[in-house]
Amino acid sequence: QVQLVESGGGLVQTGGSLRLSCAASGSIVIINDMAWYRQAPGKRREMVATITSGGSANYVDSVKGRFTISRDNAEKTVYLQMNMLKPEDTAAYYCNADLTYLRGSSILHEYDYWGQGTQVTVSS
Repeated sequence: QVQLVESGGGLVQTGGSLRLSCAASGSIVIINDMAWYRQAPGKRREMVATITSGGSANYVDSVKGRFTISRDNAEKTVYLQMNMLKPEDTAAYYCNADLTYLRGSSILHEYDYWGQGTQVTVSS
């Protein structure tokens, strides 16, 4: 069974930093793009940052210059370094992956495989 497990969330003051990690495990054949999304209460889930297998990254405008996405392909892990955090960054953060994996004798592909989420709360 494939799993994406996030860690690193927590409570931090405005201006502080957190580093989120998301480790993929299971019968994974290949991981293509990985991403971080977030969802605040009462709001739609939004893309925060994406990264290709080659390391090309994109960010939502609101986090540019403050957040950095990176990945370790050998460890099947994606990171999100979040600096200069603001109260408006408060949300549940979700890891997302486009991956191919084995289930029995079948090779399956999912564009949107999700983790369970980790909460980030920034106090003012």
